[in-house]
Amino acid sequence: MPSHDLRSLPKAHLHLHLTGAMRHSTMVDLASQHGVALPPALTEEWPPRLSTADERGWFRFQRLYDTARSVLRTPDDLRRLMREIAEDERDEGSGWLELQADPSGFATRYGGITAFTELLLDAARTASRATGVGIAIILAANRTRHPLDARTTARLAAQYAGRGVVGFGLSNDERRGPAEDFERAFRIAERAGLISVPHAGELAGPASVTGALDRLHASRIGHGVRAVEDPLLVKRLADEGVTCEVCPSSNVALGVEPDLAAVPVRELVSEGVPVALGADDPLLFGRRLVRQYQIARDVHGFGPRELAELARMSVRGSAAPSDVRSRLLSAIDAWLTE
Repeated sequence: MPSHDLRSLPKAHLHLHLTGAMRHSTMVDLASQHGVALPPALTEEWPPRLSTADERGWFRFQRLYDTARSVLRTPDDLRRLMREIAEDERDEGSGWLELQADPSGFATRYGGITAFTELLLDAARTASRATGVGIAIILAANRTRHPLDARTTARLAAQYAGRGVVGFGLSNDERRGPAEDFERAFRIAERAGLISVPHAGELAGPASVTGALDRLHASRIGHGVRAVEDPLLVKRLADEGVTCEVCPSSNVALGVEPDLAAVPVRELVSEGVPVALGADDPLLFGRRLVRQYQIARDVHGFGPRELAELARMSVRGSAAPSDVRSRLLSAIDAWLTE
């Protein structure tokens, strides 16, 4: 094994979406089984060229995402997806995964949001036992839907707090759903002891991060890269120890940043902001978690000690049980002495 092999670096993965974690080969196989016609952007042109700089670009991204999700039709499909996600995470060095899912996107095919959540949690437990990867679920509301839907999802998440669900998220285009619209949903989750992990600071600017902190009491920020446009906000994130889940490949693929060098991994870390690298939706971006660490090393100049600290920050920012955190932190120290 080469010295400081990034695949063997123990780490936690805190920003990964259920559909977006599917293997491309699995999507193609399930589409064939169920007679789903995939567009060229998901077949011969894969990974697709994307840009979400405007709403039209975001709608195209969302259409592709919805098409990919539509290949999941049966309980066996979902169990296969969870098993393969866990296998991929194990192979990339993840000892802990917090997987985000929006139940409303699966409700019609899986008998409602509660039945879907039960199936997902059972599949996650089975996959965890088979691979040794700890898996927890973050249930997320869709900010383009009515805030009442978010409250329904929050109550569902609260119902399974301590039974596999560890957090409540808010995803989709933050330009269309301001934080204040979802305060009541996040209070429901907060009272149940769930961590608050909304997306912010990706397609919208620093104000969206401030809103997530002030109105949603965010424990972590999904993305958060545009916080660097406001030095006082960066200082606040550092002072309060709020982890930003930075996804370099995703940021470039969606046009949030022009290139990998522009993704502010170094800037955030240098200012003391905890950063957990994430792959977001590798099905559409073509890159999984180890690639994000390679970017930190090859593009941003992170050496072994800094890479180990990135891995530690992912573990410290997680909702993993204390014994899992201790084991992973010790394993990171051992990796550094290889």
